[in-house]
Amino acid sequence: MLEKFREIQAALETRPHLHRIGALFSETVLVEVDGEEIYLVFEKGHLVSVTPGPSKKTPWRFALVTDRAALEAFWQPVPAAGFHDIFALVKIGRARILGDMLALVKNLRFIKEVLALPRAARTEDAA
Repeated sequence: MLEKFREIQAALETRPHLHRIGALFSETVLVEVDGEEIYLVFEKGHLVSVTPGPSKKTPWRFALVTDRAALEAFWQPVPAAGFHDIFALVKIGRARILGDMLALVKNLRFIKEVLALPRAARTEDAA
């Protein structure tokens, strides 16, 4: 799973429109997938670090806790209903969002588009 987030890091660098959207976002986000912790460190719209956990010393602003199957379904080019959005994952009980909801909502479009970057890669691979 760590490798997938490193791919997201590389894909983000090729998307200047996301750098503009996330220009004011400089936070650490925890993504926990089946107990595996991954810390995403953003600085001004750039994903500068993807670090494996667990770490009791790394502070994070908000977290997405989910399972691998749900994340794989979320990353499909055309996800099934309930897997198309991080809030939909929460609604169907396949994810939890923890921490500072205000920080998430203030940067919602940026976070959603960054987390969905593997969809674009799969669509490009299929073409």
